[in-house]
Formats: sequence, C-alpha cells, structure tokens
Amino acid sequence: MMQKWILALMVVVTAAGCSIIERSQPGLRREIKDVNYEARRDDASPRKRLMVLPFLDESEKRPQDLRDRARQAFIMDLNRTGDVIAIDSKELNMDVTRMMSGGQYKLQEIAKAAQAMGVNAVLEGKIKDIRIKRSADNVGIVRQMSTTFEIVAQVRVVTGRSGREVFNTVKTVTVEEKGSRVGERVETDKFLANNPEMVEVIVKDAFLDFTPQVMNSLDKVSWEGRIAAINGDRIYLNVGRVSGLQVGDLLKVIDEGDDVYDPESGSHIGRVPGRLKGTLEVISYFGNDGAISVIHSGSGFRENDRVELY
Repeated sequence: MMQKWILALMVVVTAAGCSIIERSQPGLRREIKDVNYEARRDDASPRKRLMVLPFLDESEKRPQDLRDRARQAFIMDLNRTGDVIAIDSKELNMDVTRMMSGGQYKLQEIAKAAQAMGVNAVLEGKIKDIRIKRSADNVGIVRQMSTTFEIVAQVRVVTGRSGREVFNTVKTVTVEEKGSRVGERVETDKFLANNPEMVEVIVKDAFLDFTPQVMNSLDKVSWEGRIAAINGDRIYLNVGRVSGLQVGDLLKVIDEGDDVYDPESGSHIGRVPGRLKGTLEVISYFGNDGAISVIHSGSGFRENDRVELY
C-alpha cells in the first residue's frame, strides 16, 4: 500500500515538473505596466502637461512605425515618473501636420494652440541618423564580426505660454553586437533590413535616455490651468485629479497681460504679468481630468482665464 502512495506521489511531482518546464520555455511574453496617478503630496507641485508631437526623421527611407513605437515608449517612460502628464498630440485632436514647413514643426505656432488646450510644454523628437559600422576577420570561412550601431537623436522642449525653448539636445547612443558570419562577405550584409527588431530597440533606448534631462528642463516651465466654463457659482477647470489638484487647493486667477514692444524697432519684448483677479477653491472633480471650484475671493472671472496654484 505504501509503495502505491509513493508511486502516485512521484507521478504528481513529475507532472508538476513537466508543467513548470513547459511554462518556462522561451516565447513571446506580454507585459502590461500601469501608470498610477496617485494624489499629489503636500510638498509637490501639480503635474505639468507635456504634449509629445509625432517624431520626425531626417531620412524618408525608414518606416514610420519605427518612430511611432519609439514615441509611445517615450510617453510611457515620462508618465512613469509621476511628475508629468505626457500626452500624445492625437489625444487633443490637434492636426499638427498643418503646422509644418519644410518637414519641420512650427513649434511656436503649435505651442500657442496647445496652451489653449491646457498644455504647459511641447516636446519634439527627431531621428537624425542611424549609422552602422562593421568589422570582421578577413581570413577564414567562419568570421568573427563586430557590429556597432550609432543612433543620433534630438529632443526639443518649448513652453506652451511663449514657445520659448527650454531644452535642445542631440544624443548619440552606441551599442555593439558581436557575432559570426559563415561564408559571407561582410560588406554585403544588409544588417538594417535583416534585423529591424534590434534597430527598433536601440532607437527606443536612445529616446528613453532623454527622460531625466527632459524632466529637469520642465522645472523652467510654470504650471497653469484654464477656466473651461462658468455656470452660476460653479467654475469648471480643465485640470483636476490626474493633474494633481486636491480638494481644498486655492488657485490664483490671473489675466493674460499685455504684449510689450520696443518703441524703436517694434520687436516684441515680452508679455507683462496679468493682474490678479482673485482666487478659487477646488471642491470636487469631474470628467477625466477636470475640477469644480467656487469663488474664494475676487470677481470678473471669464472662460480661458489662467489659473495657478496659490
């Protein structure tokens, strides 16, 4: 009887072992990462909205999917910091293709339009070059080969309010791969065409390397929201829980201010700060990222008035 129990136990253990081995075999793995927008800490500022434009490429030969997937990975990485809301320009239904000239974005024009939608800054990414350097032994059928990838990428960030550039950096990311080629001439190896997955990974890594610097550059960008609508004693804002506002927050309502021009040259000097109209108190939320507020002090508020944390 004891032998039968031992035999049965061995069968169960063997079956379990086979199951584990089968599950651990290599294959495609799907990974899902959520971005958790927690409430703002008392010592933290509300999250700034950063609109990420479709990436550009100086070469027309590379597929658009390459830069589209790199942009989505970059947006996810920026959102993981928890300090910014990175938004795909498509989410705002903005046709940025109409704001281009010679294959380049008119960033100041885009920034002005984005500001009206509650965006604090605009980011442009560009693939400038993808270079491959190869070296190998020249003797023998089996050749040891070294392939070096160089991805040259550029990222620019401008403020939503004025279109002022606060970040402009070009990076060259280098990755080396070692391998062998059997009976093949190195100079005829079309590595880019044969290894699109590797190229895509390297392009993504090149842009992800910008994340810390982009976050630092946003310290130069002021946070602001807008009054979206007024209904009786309720004032609706285009920023809310996701943006980091908390119930009880006090917000300053500021007029736009006037543009000042040089009397001699007529050139634009800048915009003077607008007058303080009063303050609002956040009492609730609505929609995806909106807040409901009431007047705490002041009067004369209008739609599209700018709000800042008090």
